[in-house]
Amino acid sequence: MFKHILVAYDGSEPANKAFELGCSLAHDMHAQLSVLAVARPPEIGADVETEAMIEHAQMQLKHLLKPLRKRADAVALQSHFETAVGHPAEQILRYADEHHIDHIVVGHRGKSALRRWLVGSISRQVVDHARCSVTVIR
Repeated sequence: MFKHILVAYDGSEPANKAFELGCSLAHDMHAQLSVLAVARPPEIGADVETEAMIEHAQMQLKHLLKPLRKRADAVALQSHFETAVGHPAEQILRYADEHHIDHIVVGHRGKSALRRWLVGSISRQVVDHARCSVTVIR
């Protein structure tokens, strides 16, 4: 049913659960698995500070992805791991469109109801704007 599955990953427990489900779906459906981790740039700061913070965040994300790559390789999945910079929901949706993703798996971080109402959650934004099916894991 699915040919290319995208897992949005941020190192949280819900993201770990999303990765496990994404691996399972990809294995069962003989689908390609992509894992995307997004570094969010700071809202304020000098260009030099911002660039250094983004580089540091990307290095941390790449470090977080290493064990996931080993787990995907262990079950012989065709997988791809990537980092991006920007607003997480926008980058997830952009990646999904550019790579013809037909299913996204994303974790739900459990923000308070007030915070979700004020700024919205990443998972909610992905569900609302994705052109493919989305599974949200709690």
